[in-house]
Amino acid sequence: MGDKASGSVTQHHPPLTDSYDQFRQQQQLATSCGYSQHMQQANLGDGVATARLISRSDWGARLPKSVEHFQGPAPYVIIHHSYMPPVCYTTVDCMKSMRDMQDFHQLERGWNDIGYSFGIGGDGMIYTGRGFNVIGAHAPKYNDRSVGIVLIGDWRTELPPKQMLDAAKNLIAFGVFKGYIDPAYKLLGHKQVRDTECPGGRLFAEISTWPHFTHLNTTEAGSTPTPVEPHAHAHAHPAPPQVAPQAPPQVAAQSPPAATHKV
Repeated sequence: MGDKASGSVTQHHPPLTDSYDQFRQQQQLATSCGYSQHMQQANLGDGVATARLISRSDWGARLPKSVEHFQGPAPYVIIHHSYMPPVCYTTVDCMKSMRDMQDFHQLERGWNDIGYSFGIGGDGMIYTGRGFNVIGAHAPKYNDRSVGIVLIGDWRTELPPKQMLDAAKNLIAFGVFKGYIDPAYKLLGHKQVRDTECPGGRLFAEISTWPHFTHLNTTEAGSTPTPVEPHAHAHAHPAPPQVAPQAPPQVAAQSPPAATHKV
């Protein structure tokens, strides 16, 4: 079956609040149009720059080819890294990274749109991908029941900056508060549902400390991952050269090469 996505967005979105409690204290700007849901004004007292939700039109997204929604709150949140493009620290660069990912997914892979629900930039901004309740192309068997969040960059050995981690947490909190994410959601790293290195070892270690992080059992994870759409760019995670086992001494079997970074 073909990959499906939804329509474009034209609204501008005000900043996120910093926490779930602050969401409850403020008047909601609850509107929904295609991919986009308004997020409300932040009310921070510490002077820290707040995350903003950037619409598709803001970052220059092209129209999706088609759209398919799923019903109800998403029971899963799946965290990714892009590997390539690398981390971006300015909004201009992060907008370009979103366009680059959409170009690869849509033009080279032939998908309907960028694969992810949202992207997080090193500028601390949240970039609307497919949005909430839209079937994605980021994790096989979970695309129609999850929110896929990609933190732009390579997070195998380095931890994303605080503003990226905070933006991801704020986005999840907003999704829960607005009913797009199940309050009892399970937080996963891409590698838990696919034979891949994504979201990178350092980021995976970080999210494993977050609320709702879940270790899947064999039934939940699926014993045979479905070989569908690759995760990011074709040159992402190049395979290391194969080394033949030597004896003696015995050499432990190598783990699968990082090139199998797929959806």
